[in-house]
Amino acid sequence: MTARPLAGADRWSVPAPVLSGSLLTDAEALRAYTAEAEKLLGELPAKPDRDAGQQQLAAEVLADQRRLRSAFLELHVERVYHALTGGLREQRSLSELVFAAAEAFPGLTPTEAQLAAERECGQSDKDGREIDQGIFFHWVLRSPQAGPHLMRAMLRPTQRARSLLGEFSRTGSLQLGTVRLELIDRAAHITLCNGRFLNAEDNQLVDDLETAVDLALLDDRVKVGVLRGGKMTHPRYQGRRVFCAGINLVDLHQGRISLVDFLLRRELGYLHKLIRGVQVDDAWPRPLVEKPWVAAVDTFAIGGGMQMLFAVDHVVAAADSYLSLPAAQEGIVPGMANLRLTALAGGRLSRQVILSGRKLWAREPEAGVVCDEVVDPKLMDASVDAAVDRLASPAVVPNRHMINLSEEPMDRLRAYAAEFALEQALRLYSPDVIDKVDRFSAGASSDRRNGSVS
Repeated sequence: MTARPLAGADRWSVPAPVLSGSLLTDAEALRAYTAEAEKLLGELPAKPDRDAGQQQLAAEVLADQRRLRSAFLELHVERVYHALTGGLREQRSLSELVFAAAEAFPGLTPTEAQLAAERECGQSDKDGREIDQGIFFHWVLRSPQAGPHLMRAMLRPTQRARSLLGEFSRTGSLQLGTVRLELIDRAAHITLCNGRFLNAEDNQLVDDLETAVDLALLDDRVKVGVLRGGKMTHPRYQGRRVFCAGINLVDLHQGRISLVDFLLRRELGYLHKLIRGVQVDDAWPRPLVEKPWVAAVDTFAIGGGMQMLFAVDHVVAAADSYLSLPAAQEGIVPGMANLRLTALAGGRLSRQVILSGRKLWAREPEAGVVCDEVVDPKLMDASVDAAVDRLASPAVVPNRHMINLSEEPMDRLRAYAAEFALEQALRLYSPDVIDKVDRFSAGASSDRRNGSVS
């Protein structure tokens, strides 16, 4: 971590401490070192106003802190996690955990105030404090003790879902902002209603979807869950159902897509709950309540929309619909798709879809690795109802449980999630992604203006 002279800016010359292996000693060294680094960063102009030398200086200071944080966690992650969870007795959400780390171990992760300040900036104007959160979760998830504990904690129902369960039990329907939840016979129908943005994903949609999934899993009347897109108000798709347009690139450009509350929470929260179920501690014979899921794809399932399909038990697709993962165009990692699509389709087709941006039209034979039924759009309702009837059989739940254990063991998912936490954090702040979302926001085609539609 040697400093280099920089034209037009002061040098960063504080030597990085050598870690001793003692948690208390190393935590104090981390605190002192990052305090000096933050003091220097605080003396620099805001990122948009820095000259080239100041930009380079800031980048070096941030990178040196990250090297030290990673080295600290490599040594101490399990002791840190024990301290944050009362010796594994407490289960905390991602945001609770990472902000508790900032308080208990100053300099390890960004504070709430630092994150709040960055949320006021567009993506290109941030210093990328979320990268430090990605480093933290990378090491926590890699830990054979802390990682499984966090994965289980993320399967708990949210507090919001617990508070709404009584109302859903009484009324059988809820409007949850961007999602509508309705009990129809034995099925909980979760309809994405972010119509103006073609059901593009944002922080709010992730929260609403997890709440709806929790409620469907917790309500004893529900035997099957159904995911479907609602009718659009977008001019080009007015009145048509659309499944999901993927990540909202306008929100990403404006800095409103959160690493923790969106990109990590969706994977370890509602998508994982679709597969594993929701954790109910007094449930017997297992603490996880599982149910089968049907997804109905109208028009398209792009990006995160296609990723949802990998987590359900049965996919009904309209014959005129298509699926895509525009990871190469957007520049980010498409969630767990690299893990799950490869398991379904093999490496060659997965590379075509993820690396080269190939669309899969539902009527193509290759789409059969994702779509169980491809039907005339007029038959979608009837086909969904028939799928619900088939999956409502009592033997479905134990068998899907065993299939999911075979297809995606928890440790395999955890190992992938550990790498994803860091890679996705780095991608969010990579120059190519920022350039792409800036150009998209400035002048993309009307098809993609309110979501990641290609």
